[in-house]
Amino acid sequence: MALSDADVQKQIKHMMAFIEQEANEKAEEIDAKAEEEFNIEKGRLVQQQRLKIMEYYERKEKQVELQKKIQSSNMLNQARLKALKVREDHVRNVLEDARKRLGEVTRNSSRYNEILHKLILQGLYQLLEPSVNIRVREADKSAVQGILSSIADEYKKATGKDINLKVDTESYLSAETTGGVELQAQKGRIKIVNTMEARLDLIAQQLVPEIRSALFGRNPNRKFAD
Repeated sequence: MALSDADVQKQIKHMMAFIEQEANEKAEEIDAKAEEEFNIEKGRLVQQQRLKIMEYYERKEKQVELQKKIQSSNMLNQARLKALKVREDHVRNVLEDARKRLGEVTRNSSRYNEILHKLILQGLYQLLEPSVNIRVREADKSAVQGILSSIADEYKKATGKDINLKVDTESYLSAETTGGVELQAQKGRIKIVNTMEARLDLIAQQLVPEIRSALFGRNPNRKFAD
């Protein structure tokens, strides 16, 4: 039985509708699959980036923490250095005050002559030379020349040896020197400095730990008192 044109057209429309439905379903399936894959990939990328951000901020947090520790340590060290400087300045001021007071000793002539006598004798016992030149301030020349004889006698009693003592009148100690003497033997090759400043420096080296303790108390972290 032959199909009419109307039937043919109807079947064609039916086939086209079927094909279109299949195509739409396939398209929806592809869309759904693509959406699923998109969401999976998006989730993976988001998680990956989230982990990267977390790692980044963890590193930043560690860096900030380290920087805080370094800064705190630096500030603590600076504070300690400032405290030490204040202490050392205070000790230095104490010694400077003592240095200024040395001049008061020279104003008492009898007391100063006694000191000069002892400073010269001490130097002579260290040198043990038969001939010694004595450098003094020009202001002390007469005072030292006046006690050389008694010094030589005392030296001979103690050592049994004669000694030739001479005040150097060609090369005086600086007028800025507080006082004291400088002894030279063997044409200046051997020298003993017994100026007031030199004696104070020597005493200061020995007493600075005691001065620190007196001013600031004993440091519990110090094992040795030097």
